[in-house]
Amino acid sequence: MPISNKELLSRGVEEVINKNDLQKQLKSKKIRVKLGIDPTAPDLHLGHAVALRKLKQFQDAGHKVILIIGDFTAMIGDPTDRVGARESLTTAQVKKNMREYLDQAGKILNLKKVEIKYNSQWFKKLDFNKLLDLMASFTVQQLTEREDFSKRIKEGKPVGYHELIYPIMQAYDSVMIKADLEIGGRDQRLNILAGRDLMSKSGMKPQNVLTLPLLEGTDGKRKMSKSFGNYIGLNDKPNDMFGKIMSIPDSLISKYFDLLTDLKKPRSKNQRNNKLLLAKTIVTDLHNKKLAQKAEDHFIRVFSNKERPIDITKLKIKNKKIILVDLLVKAGIKSKNEARRLVTQGGVRIDDKVQKEYDVKVQIRKGMILRIGKRKFFEL
Repeated sequence: MPISNKELLSRGVEEVINKNDLQKQLKSKKIRVKLGIDPTAPDLHLGHAVALRKLKQFQDAGHKVILIIGDFTAMIGDPTDRVGARESLTTAQVKKNMREYLDQAGKILNLKKVEIKYNSQWFKKLDFNKLLDLMASFTVQQLTEREDFSKRIKEGKPVGYHELIYPIMQAYDSVMIKADLEIGGRDQRLNILAGRDLMSKSGMKPQNVLTLPLLEGTDGKRKMSKSFGNYIGLNDKPNDMFGKIMSIPDSLISKYFDLLTDLKKPRSKNQRNNKLLLAKTIVTDLHNKKLAQKAEDHFIRVFSNKERPIDITKLKIKNKKIILVDLLVKAGIKSKNEARRLVTQGGVRIDDKVQKEYDVKVQIRKGMILRIGKRKFFEL
């Protein structure tokens, strides 16, 4: 059942500009709602799901949702929240990422009812005169007031001209599709407001703006990001997804319910039960009910009852003795430095005994259990 207009503009919403105008529009017509994504990487995570879920709410209410695939701007890369310039992507990389993005977005949106636009359709045709005309609509002061740019300038780090025009290009997307509303995270606020400015200067009714909170990752400190290693991917396997959600700090439970589910905020005083409900709901939405139940059973069996997992990975080691860091690399840890860090942080157990020294020789015995972190188990 679609949610009310009041809830559309309040649940999980940080700011609405212009709220009065948007409320009138929602009562009088079906509006055009824009969300832009740049396929700069192949994976989406729950942080991306926040905006996709809000877009789905508008879709369920009968509004026209437009997904802008920034296949052209992805080759520049959104500089928002970057401490340095992004590396340019090739056309082939962008196309590959684009396909995977849509597959994952389809876990949340009904893509058959989404108007999908690629901004290369208009940017490839843009001549230099038109580009100058667009740039004349903005000042350098406007474009550099962004915190990420001003910080890099103060630190003497380079800011490329191609990065400066990124907000202008995002704004032009809104002009081309005649958006009534643009959705984005709060870090996109200035870019979306640029769309309002450009539409007004182009003689159009300016789009309204709806910004969303940024979702903190599993560490509970920084926004969810693959580069921070605190993300929960939309393509994560059910058991992994469930376990990662169970690992978030209790302080984030209410926010995750608000932004990632349709349920009311939990009332139970038992935070573990609240977290189990949260994890099961999200895994159900992104996979299915049966897999979510299996993931919950797996979690309770392994992490609550401390039983050995059913799906334990077999790891064959030829030598009878092996240095612990080498064993961890064979188990899939990317580097010896990463292996040392895991041991130092107490994240490695052998037969449920915490390993404190990474350079120790391990005597391999058949049936020995190696545990890395909370969710990886290997039988040697």
